Amino acid sequence: MQRYFFDIRDGRTLVVDEEGLELADDQAAEAEAARSLADMARDKVLAAASHVLTIEVRTAKGPVATARLQWELQKHQRPN
Repeated sequence: MQRYFFDIRDGRTLVVDEEGLELADDQAAEAEAARSLADMARDKVLAAASHVLTIEVRTAKGPVATARLQWELQKHQRPN
């Protein structure tokens, strides 16, 4: 088991993970990042017309992966 850290970028704000999680391997860490992004998106998607959320996965040895979710809501005018 290895400790993975999940630093979150929400727009311009960076929240550094100081605790991390013990996970079996890189694939488990990537899956955790993907699930976390999906959970975070549920809360954010209604708050803004566009947004970018990023999770940077790392170990004590360095970067492992980056997961990014970006959305944009485009409204169309309806004909009268």
